[in-house]
Amino acid sequence: MEYAVGQVAGFAGITVRTLHHYDAIGLLSPSGRSTAGHRRYGDADLDRLQQILFYRELGFPLEEVAVLLDDPGADPRAHLRRQHRLLTVRIGELQRMAAAVAHAMEAKRMGINLTPEEKFEVFGHKDPERYAEESARRWGGTDTYERTQERVAAYTKDDWQRMKNEIDAWGTAYAALMDAGEQPGSALAMDLAEAHRAHITTWFFDCHPKVHQHLAESYVADENYRAFYDSIHEGLAEHLRAAIHANARRLAA
Repeated sequence: MEYAVGQVAGFAGITVRTLHHYDAIGLLSPSGRSTAGHRRYGDADLDRLQQILFYRELGFPLEEVAVLLDDPGADPRAHLRRQHRLLTVRIGELQRMAAAVAHAMEAKRMGINLTPEEKFEVFGHKDPERYAEESARRWGGTDTYERTQERVAAYTKDDWQRMKNEIDAWGTAYAALMDAGEQPGSALAMDLAEAHRAHITTWFFDCHPKVHQHLAESYVADENYRAFYDSIHEGLAEHLRAAIHANARRLAA
């Protein structure tokens, strides 16, 4: 099959002018001409164009692309392997960039007076406000949610650091409790469940024991909550849910 320059430009999502430029510099010269002298591209030309566009997308200058493609000892499969490796690296970089942008947008939306760098420094990949805010949205009602937003907007970097320290200490204590074989209905487990409820009340919104029980279900059902708690200790989300229910029954007695 042979294709006109306009067809090839349409296939590749580039302009006819670009193809003319590639021809002029000897990077991609069509293998055929029509009787009227118009450029005609064959399948091998399209393969070469694909390789050119891969390398261009990866940031290679045209001169370097020409050298790579015109190497007489180059294996076409080697080009693909190299491009796959380079693309994989780039995908990782772009994913990290996307995550950084998402964190920055979330910080702006929450009205936190921190730079993205400061927020990452404080929390890393565990952002407790993300989960508490979701709790307020789900269970607190509109007024509660708005009051929570007002509270967190006023927090300083030191506030967030103190909050993180509390969470870290609580997580260490709960992990040790589980390692010791304490059951969710034990006094120690219920005390840590109560400390968890008090933390939410202190930093976000008034967490009534009944609300805490509703939250406990989401800690298991919601994959984000479960991942957060299970990252502290395997099985912690389930254990904490049971401890919260036991604590609520203790408080109601």
